Amino acid sequence: MGDTIEKRLAELGVTLPAAAAPAANYVPYVRSGNLLFTAGQLPLKDGKLVASGLVGRDIDTAAAKDAAKYCAINILAQVKAAAGSLDAIRRLVKITVFVASTPDFTEQHLVANGASDFLAAVLGDAGKHARSAVGMASLPLNAPVEIEAIVELA
Repeated sequence: MGDTIEKRLAELGVTLPAAAAPAANYVPYVRSGNLLFTAGQLPLKDGKLVASGLVGRDIDTAAAKDAAKYCAINILAQVKAAAGSLDAIRRLVKITVFVASTPDFTEQHLVANGASDFLAAVLGDAGKHARSAVGMASLPLNAPVEIEAIVELA
């Protein structure tokens, strides 16, 4: 499957970055049996946030949805770092999407689609996953989105 994943990434014009190092006292991922739990991934590209601020005030749903895609790219980078290859992915089990948004913003699920749609396009059937999308008052570094994942490995 990894060759297919790498091909799909290339077709989408995506090159995985190096996995981000932890910014505090935690590890970027933990493996327990066949499950890999990633730490929350921010929407970083070339080491910088692709967007910042609260969704519904500073950025719109479309920009936040794009930011969620970058979180998903960084999740795949962590999986590759943890497992050595994307070939190890058996399936994406669940993602949790945290959206820094105004109190009246109610489109967290649409923001989350940026990650869900991307991961399904890249992983195919193995990318179909359970999901939670929740609003937050704020996120680290003023990021609009942060996503964590649970991945089953072979």
